[in-house]
Amino acid sequence: MAHVHGTGDDGTTGRGDGPRARRIAAILRDALAPTVLDVQDDSARHAHHAGMRGHPEGSETHFDVLVTSARFEGLSRVQRHRLVHDLLKDEFATGLHALSLHLDVADHA
Repeated sequence: MAHVHGTGDDGTTGRGDGPRARRIAAILRDALAPTVLDVQDDSARHAHHAGMRGHPEGSETHFDVLVTSARFEGLSRVQRHRLVHDLLKDEFATGLHALSLHLDVADHA
């Protein structure tokens, strides 16, 4: 299940339907085949931070991301985070500032 924004034919819900949110969701969906994917834009809560000065209003810079995937099996928490950061390196290079990651192994039961 993928959550990005609205309620579409693919079951997407949540906050953050901007272009970066959609790209993040697509990258993670393609690479991790998640059973749960929730990408939520949290940029508005961080807009007042000193590091965000100069970013236009509405910039997609901060996201909360929840992923459940069998791809994480056997990986430590740090390895999971590194994997996701590596997948999103181009987004970081073009303005993504921070991710709050919640990365779980899919339940095989």
